[in-house]
Amino acid sequence: MEDELNETERQSEIMNLIGYGLAKFDLVFAKEFGCKTKTAFNKLVVELGLAKTEKAVSNRQDSFDPYFDNGRKGWWQRNQREHVKLFIDSLFGNEDAKSFANIVKLFIKDYDNKLILQTQEVQPIVKSKFKQLQETGNEAEFFFMSNYKTIPVFESGLLQDARLWGDGYDFQIQLQEKFVLAEIKGVRNKNGAIRITQNEFDKAEEYKDDYFIVVVSNLSKSPQLNVVENPLKNLTFNRKEMNSIQVNYHTEHINW
Repeated sequence: MEDELNETERQSEIMNLIGYGLAKFDLVFAKEFGCKTKTAFNKLVVELGLAKTEKAVSNRQDSFDPYFDNGRKGWWQRNQREHVKLFIDSLFGNEDAKSFANIVKLFIKDYDNKLILQTQEVQPIVKSKFKQLQETGNEAEFFFMSNYKTIPVFESGLLQDARLWGDGYDFQIQLQEKFVLAEIKGVRNKNGAIRITQNEFDKAEEYKDDYFIVVVSNLSKSPQLNVVENPLKNLTFNRKEMNSIQVNYHTEHINW
């Protein structure tokens, strides 16, 4: 997983959720914030410091409108937000307007805990999904899963998810003659550093040309897949050691 969002990126992420909510639920979503009209809701978003202008709120809705059967065409640049819409769907697509609005309020309160927004009790699984949406690695992995066949070396392969095992790679791709491993990294902009763990380094060293790092760059706007074969050969990594303390809790010896 990559770094969590910085303040500007978190603000943009909240605006994506707001745009999604307005495009999907329309005025019903706005009313969950105590607003009788969308104009009043747009004004509230500006007052909360999430957007500079009311037009910016409308524009964010416009960018999601093409993906919902709501009678509005939205922007013609339909590919700009598609990956974001699909990622939000994967986490919160089954929520109704009230529940989704509550999730958005949770994000807003996390962004600025001084803001007072009335929320309902949040289920633990929703909190877990909330954390996932804040990490670039999860969004990058989802985008890769949806688009890996556009990468020539992977296009005929069978994708197998290995993230649960935490063994130094995210996916195995079974090709006709062999299998290869792929570790996915996410970068919000068109440039930025990535880091790998010791476990990932060891796997890259072991599998060499059969190990790939796929960097999904420009996640904030229009994602691009960047494929690096044998990353230890083709990228320069600087070793950095970090000391951490792991705390465990043990019971007494018990006869079960």
